[in-house]
Amino acid sequence: MGERDFIALVDSVHQLVKAPIVLVWDRLNTHVSHAMRELIAKREWLTVSLLPAYSPGLNPVEGVWAHVKRSLANLAALALDRLEALVRNRLKRLRYRPGTLDGFIAGTGLTFDEPTSP
Repeated sequence: MGERDFIALVDSVHQLVKAPIVLVWDRLNTHVSHAMRELIAKREWLTVSLLPAYSPGLNPVEGVWAHVKRSLANLAALALDRLEALVRNRLKRLRYRPGTLDGFIAGTGLTFDEPTSP
């Protein structure tokens, strides 16, 4: 995905939620490029914060993947499509466990401030 793809996605989400968006991004080259900085600057409803260069401990997604991988321990999938189905199933189940998802965020040590109205 390129810069325009990411911005199209963010614009779509903004249209859907009709609210300001705060993104916390890693330093993928398309996230930090000059073109991306220009696209972000044109959207006053968008706030982007970048993670430090290497910071898996600050990324709640790392906890999600660790959780999913633990649930698949000692598994011998017979085919790649079966493994994919199991991973999708494990991720889908997490949607119904908000406490677990909150735990992944809490595990980073980061806190959320209540947003202020623009």
